[in-house]
Amino acid sequence: MGWIYLVFAGLFEVGFTSMLKLSDNFTKLYPSIGFFFFSILSFYLLTKAVETIPIGTAYAVWTGIGAVGTVLIGIFFFQESAGFWRIFFISILIMSIIGLKLVSVAK
Repeated sequence: MGWIYLVFAGLFEVGFTSMLKLSDNFTKLYPSIGFFFFSILSFYLLTKAVETIPIGTAYAVWTGIGAVGTVLIGIFFFQESAGFWRIFFISILIMSIIGLKLVSVAK
């Protein structure tokens, strides 16, 4: 169950970073509310995940999911660069997250 909590915590992290962008430095009400809503959910689910997953692994996976998801949101919704090197390094990050999951399950 911890891994399910962790995946959703990472997805909610993508939600709060996206709302942070849309809030325009907290000058827009609804995205600002969304930021606080998603961040509270993300941290709550992260705390549930670390009950069964080592904190180092959980934090790395959480931030990795958030980073990859936020980059993808930036590319698809905010017209940010999708250059070769950016995609290359995001791919390495994804492989690292998968590796952490595999190492954690192998124990």
